[in-house]
Amino acid sequence: MAVKIRLMRVGKKKQPSYRVVVADGRSPRDGRYIEILGQYRPREEPSAFTVADEKVLAWLRQGAQPSEQVHRLLVGAGIWERYESDRSTQSKAVRTAAAKAKGAEVARAEREEKAKVEAEAAAAQAKADAEAQAASEAAAAEQSETGAEDQS
Repeated sequence: MAVKIRLMRVGKKKQPSYRVVVADGRSPRDGRYIEILGQYRPREEPSAFTVADEKVLAWLRQGAQPSEQVHRLLVGAGIWERYESDRSTQSKAVRTAAAKAKGAEVARAEREEKAKVEAEAAAAQAKADAEAQAASEAAAAEQSETGAEDQS
């Protein structure tokens, strides 16, 4: 469902005024809408454009696409610049968070690998120590046997 922010015509014949609405892109121009965001009166001098800024920004953040005329009106009101700056800041924050998460994952993997290598080295050292101790015990036992045979 493509959600659009667009103008819905209201008013009398030859005296148009518009509501700024959020509507499904498939619904007719003056048909069903989801929410009214504001109004636009082009016949006033100067033309009046009033909208609920936070509601418009919320819908834009959710992915609603403005029509060409609404886009021009949002640019003129300064709302589009706020949306663009929020979006660039948000995407930087998302990229930073993703980089930090990836860095943390890599660091964790390196720590695990280092711990594994150290454990293997400790096991090899323990095995070597055990073999050396067994060899020294065997040599001591052999020497004591030889010494016992010499005394007899």
